Amino acid sequence: MEQQPNLDYIKELSGDDTEFEQKFISVLKEEIPLEKQEYIRCITAVNYKSTADIVHKLKHKLNILGLVEDYKTAVIYEEDLKKGDSTLNDKFLFILDKIEQYIKNL
Repeated sequence: MEQQPNLDYIKELSGDDTEFEQKFISVLKEEIPLEKQEYIRCITAVNYKSTADIVHKLKHKLNILGLVEDYKTAVIYEEDLKKGDSTLNDKFLFILDKIEQYIKNL
């Protein structure tokens, strides 16, 4: 079964502080689309080092959004990219599309 993003970790982290929760969500809403664009730019340019760097940034957001299995995929993909292997590109793009759609609806 495919994992779906959630805010459980953010809610746990923020406790009853809704202002903190909203600020955290705002940061995700701002950063994820920009980092996705940067990812696409780097992978299109076949710049695997820079692509691995952006995957590194994005993988932590996957964990924050409760996507443990997608996080594991990102960890593997980051290491693959460092070896010049972009085989997981399509899978990673699917993950990015999923989280981007999710944050748009928050």
